[in-house]
Amino acid sequence: MAHATDRAEIAELVARLARVLDERRFDELRNVYLPDAQTSSPRGTLRGVDEIVDTLRRTSPPDELTQHFNTNVVVDLDGDRAQVSTDQLVYFFRQGEAPHETAGVDARYTAVRTPAGWRFAHAQISPRWRHRS
Repeated sequence: MAHATDRAEIAELVARLARVLDERRFDELRNVYLPDAQTSSPRGTLRGVDEIVDTLRRTSPPDELTQHFNTNVVVDLDGDRAQVSTDQLVYFFRQGEAPHETAGVDARYTAVRTPAGWRFAHAQISPRWRHRS
């Protein structure tokens, strides 16, 4: 039963990350990532949640919104650590308009159990394809 609970909590962490990004509540990434987390993506390699938050805040165009959809979430548990993979479909749009860009993304995470719950220690975000309208 504990494995099922862990898997559900980690899947919820994936969903929470998408929601925080889509709603541009970047400070709440501190409840998703460990303080010393590292991310690698087209934005570069970021070290520490403060750098992740600052970079997203600085490089996210104010008029461009996103909507992330996660599917095929796979969680491989190993005690207090887990490897997580998911396919993402990301829409980029302006308020009230149809998306002007769509991307398929391969997202892989290392999650760690903490006293506050599961958090991501590492993220590897790799675009697979992009379509611009």
